[in-house]
Formats: sequence, structure tokens, C-alpha cells
Amino acid sequence: MTATPSARSLAGVVPVVPPQRLVAELVPPAHFAQASFASYVPDPAHPSQGAAVERLRAAAARIAAAGSSSTSWFRRRRSEPEALYLDGGFGVGKTHLLAALAHAVVADGGTAAFGTFVEYTNLVGALGFRQTVDALAEFRLVGIDEFELDDPGDTVLMSRLLRELADRGVALAATSNTLPESLGEGRFAAEDFLREIQALAARFEVLRIDGEDYRHRSVEHGAPLPDDAVRGAVSGRPGATLDPFGALLDHLAQVHPSRYGALLDGTTLVGLTGVHPVTRQDVALRLVVLVDRLYDRDVPVLLGGGGTDELFSAEMLAGGYRKKYYRALSRLGSLAADGAALVG
Repeated sequence: MTATPSARSLAGVVPVVPPQRLVAELVPPAHFAQASFASYVPDPAHPSQGAAVERLRAAAARIAAAGSSSTSWFRRRRSEPEALYLDGGFGVGKTHLLAALAHAVVADGGTAAFGTFVEYTNLVGALGFRQTVDALAEFRLVGIDEFELDDPGDTVLMSRLLRELADRGVALAATSNTLPESLGEGRFAAEDFLREIQALAARFEVLRIDGEDYRHRSVEHGAPLPDDAVRGAVSGRPGATLDPFGALLDHLAQVHPSRYGALLDGTTLVGLTGVHPVTRQDVALRLVVLVDRLYDRDVPVLLGGGGTDELFSAEMLAGGYRKKYYRALSRLGSLAADGAALVG
């Protein structure tokens, strides 16, 4: 009788990631691999959506043209590269439009990098500031999704990075989100963004995108499963992993966040047993990055123990990093629902 192979453990993986891969992976995630301006359907009740699409179409053509072989680097620098900020609440399609812009630039013969704010700060941590500038300066467009204003040190770092890229003729585009409880109150992030990027503020054009949250987003709580059910579901399933939640959190502290994506190479399903509240902020923030990488790759999860219920404390959800935690809860709940549907 052949024994059923046991699931591998993420805590046993120590990924080695060459710098070239970190840069090569700066592309729109799987969710937005096919995003285009044509597939974005503006809401007629909110004309700013259609206006944003037309402005971004024009920007894509200009960015690609600026990178043509007949245009010198000096002339590109002197012509003031595009710098756009997509300003709006949750669910109005900002990430879709940013990905569509990146795809359009590439389709027109240009080059584009696409990553989240955290991915870029992690890239600096892995490569060093100067090497990161040199690597990103090779692109005609650098897109920053979910620009975060809750960490002063990282914000200053990104402001300096963007300034140097703009000075070298690289076009920039960014998004960020308001908190869910701010929806409908007219509070957007543009003023905060422009204040934090200081010297670059005058270069950025703000594209206001109004509208309802098309996802009607709310925080989902992944229904927890008995630990034995998680173990049974991953057993013998190709690409599945199984880890005690605490052991995985400990392992994340030993892996640079820029390598969390590589940690998931070949993974089709993540099983976690003994899921429990996270009490330390540094541990919670590493978990947020892992959840983002799982979501980018559409990897479903199975949650044993307590599931996402009270995963982050009320204090965390009311604190400076609350946007990160709400996003992680929503994404983890969605991935847990996918996992439950996969195993029936």
C-alpha cells in the first residue's frame, strides 16, 4: 500500500531570490493580468471615471513615445515625465486603471514596473537604495499601488526614490485608499499624499475618481475549520502546504519580506492549524505582507483554530496601521472562502 505523501511546510522553505527576479516580478498581479482600459466600465453617474480613463489613455501614449529610441535621455528628462495620482475610495477601480496603464505602456512598446508601496520599500531593503534607483530607472513607467501614509520613515524613503526617478525621466503613477469608514464622507487621500511627497507634489496631477464601491467591500471572517479537517484536506493534494500558525509566523521573521513571494513558489493551497490572535505589531505586519502575496497569486487558504476572528486586536484595528489590517482581513477571508469551496 502506497503511503499518502505529507504536505510540505512553508516554514521549511528558505527562498534564495536573485535581485533580477525581484525586479522582474514588478508586474500587475494575477487579479489584474488582463486589466485594460476597455474592460473598465465607467459608471455614468460618476463622470470622473470616464474622464480618468481618457486621461490615462493619453498618458500611456505619451509615456511610450517618450521611451522611443529617437528620444534622448536628456530630452526625456527635460520634458517633465508624467506623474499621476489616482485619488478615490475603496472599490472605484484605481488598481484596475493603474494596471491598465502599465499594460498599455507595454503594448505601445514601452516598459512598466508595477508594485505595491510595500514591495518597493522591500526592494530597497533587499537591493539598497542606489541599486534600486538604477534598476527602476530602466522603466518608462513606475506604478505604485496602495501608497501608504502610515509609516513616516518609509514615506520619506519613497518620496526620495520617486524624486530621483522623476529626475531621470521616469513617469510615475500612484494610488492609495481611504479607510472603509471614510466612504461617502468626501475624505480622500490626495492632500495627505501631496503633503508627504513634499518636493514632488507640484509634479503630480491628481485624477479624482468618484464612485460607489463596486465590490461592496466588507471585512469577511474566514470560517475556521477543525485542525484535523485542515490536515486531512491538504494531505496528498499537489502543491498544498501545512504549517502550525505560530511556527509560520516565527519563520517569517527569518525571511526578508521581499522573498515572501518566492516562499510561495509552487504552492496551490495553504493549510494553517492553530490560528490565533496576533499580539505583536511587528509579527502582524509581516503577516499582512504574506497575505498580500497570497492574494496576488490567488492561493486559497484553510484556517484551523480561530480563523480570522479577532486575528488583530481592537487596538490594532484602531491604530495607525489599521488600513493594512482591514485589507488583510478582507483578503484572508476571501482566500479562506476559496479554500473552503475547493475542498468542499
